[in-house]
Order: sequence, then C-alpha cells, then structure tokens
Amino acid sequence: MSGTILPNTLALAIGLLSFNAAAGDAEDALTKELAECAAYYQIASSAIAAMNAPQMQAVGERLKASGEQAVDIANKYQTEEYVNAAVVAATKQHKASMPNSKSLGPLMGKYKEQCKVVISQPEQRLDYWTMATM
Repeated sequence: MSGTILPNTLALAIGLLSFNAAAGDAEDALTKELAECAAYYQIASSAIAAMNAPQMQAVGERLKASGEQAVDIANKYQTEEYVNAAVVAATKQHKASMPNSKSLGPLMGKYKEQCKVVISQPEQRLDYWTMATM
C-alpha cells in the first residue's frame, strides 16, 4: 500500500514545486509591470513639475502618489532592492524611448490605462501572470 502512496506524494510534491516556480515567475512579471508603471508615473510627475504650471500641480501630485503606490505594491512581491533596481532599469528604458524629456505622449499612450488597472487590481494581474507563465 505504501508503494502507491509514495508515487502520489512525490507527484504532488513535484506539482507544488512547479506551481511555486510559476508563482515566482508570475511575481517577477508583476513586479516588472509595476516597476514600469512606477517609472512612468515618476517621469510624468517630474515633467509636470518642471512645467511650473500651478494648475497642473494636483495632477503631478497624483502621478507621484501613483508611482509610490506601484512601488509599495511591488514590494509585497519582491525585495525592496529588486524593486528599486527594476524601477531604475524601467526609468532608463522609458527615457531612452522618449524623443525629449517633455514628450510624454508615447509613454502616456502605452501606460496610462494599463497602469491604472495594474495598481487598482494587482491580485487579478498576478492571476493573469500566473496563467501566462505556466
């Protein structure tokens, strides 16, 4: 009888290890997505602050807060060092893709709506990445 239990237990253990690996990949993917959003929000907030337009101050503050929120969420899934490095890398990538420091259009087009979803529904995004990385 123990001969049938051992293979089943082994199969279960292997299945759990595979799931944990997929969960780790999903957390990495979610963290990357959140880092991209944090970088987008930081760049946009800085660009708006540089405009020195008082009527845009509230928008800049909301963007800054959203960037901080993205980092806070990412820190739930990865170490602070990992998240900070991911944000730095994403910031460099975003800035390299911009024609100039004031040209936010391409970044907004790519990240404005996507980042709202990621920040408002991180668990659903993690579920998505769990399925996508299996």
